[in-house]
Amino acid sequence: MKFTLQNSDPNTSARTGILKTDHGEIETPIFMPVGTVGAVKTIAPKELKDFGSQIILGNTYHLYLRPGIDVINEAGGLHKFNSWNKPILTDSGGFQVFSLAKLNKITDEGVNFQSHLDGSRHMFTPEFSMEIQRNLGADIIMAFDVCPPGDSDKSTVINAVEQTSRWMKRCNDWLKKNPELYNYKQTVFPIIQGSVNHELRRKSAEELIQYSTCGMAIGGLAVGEEKNAMMDTVEFCDTVLPKDQPRYLMGVGKPSDLVKSVRRGVDMFDCVMPTRNGRNGHIFTSEGVMNIKNEKFKHDFSPIDANSSHEWGNIFSKSYVRHLFNINEVLGLRIASTLNLAYYLDLMKQMREKINEGNFDVWSQSLLAEMATQKGMF
Repeated sequence: MKFTLQNSDPNTSARTGILKTDHGEIETPIFMPVGTVGAVKTIAPKELKDFGSQIILGNTYHLYLRPGIDVINEAGGLHKFNSWNKPILTDSGGFQVFSLAKLNKITDEGVNFQSHLDGSRHMFTPEFSMEIQRNLGADIIMAFDVCPPGDSDKSTVINAVEQTSRWMKRCNDWLKKNPELYNYKQTVFPIIQGSVNHELRRKSAEELIQYSTCGMAIGGLAVGEEKNAMMDTVEFCDTVLPKDQPRYLMGVGKPSDLVKSVRRGVDMFDCVMPTRNGRNGHIFTSEGVMNIKNEKFKHDFSPIDANSSHEWGNIFSKSYVRHLFNINEVLGLRIASTLNLAYYLDLMKQMREKINEGNFDVWSQSLLAEMATQKGMF
């Protein structure tokens, strides 16, 4: 995999680049739709491509449980299993250390998970996470890390940083001993931890850079910490992460978070918000977030978002989509999720264009001021 910087903004840390993988090129900065169990909910692969998706995510832990790595390996890897021929990134299962905290026990060896499906026990080690991701065949695979909650005390964060470094070494050792299963390359991203403590972030970055060949991730944010502290930490990470490699901010976030983070040198994002919020009737539009289930839209026959790049923004009325949600028709979920993903991907495209044109700083400040007045965007 190769990352080439194209242009940078003179007044911020924003930049554009091309990330080349064996399954195609990715223009950065980019938002990556989340397909936890092998599918971006309610959206077909061709539809994703049609509105600009360049890369999607899968989750190691969930795919291991269902359908099982043996099934995906037999299919020839995740690309063939889900009919997505563009790049894929897989999370290592490290986030489940945080999200399923009540169902796991962390030791030096790894994490003992209790399945949220049937209560069965499963031991995840750094080596096993790498083995699963080798079998999934993603282009970008994530190191197995410890993600502490945002309100953790310093001792807990220190332990997470140290454990993450030890586990990264074990991931690296296993990968060296086990070549790729497929005829294309896989690249591992180390994940720096440290919560909002800048010195711990520096320590984590310094310990993990040696394992990074073409990308590093900022983990352990958007997990309950204060928003200003999160952005200050992202800004600090810009000073300690390699300039010539893509930076991936995991699990973030609202539209304004993406703009602020691009200003701070981030290249890659993922978040379940567009699809999860969409399934709950929250649609991101050029005028803010719309709760389409609201009674006030019952007789509103205007388009959902006349400024959307996706045709559904103009084809379907607010009244009709509200009706679909009211009767639990799955088309409503598809419309909302599609328009949300189109909004996010359009936002990233706009940012790339403004950086390349040389006017990103002024444009992004104006956009953030506008978003601050819009419900749900900030």
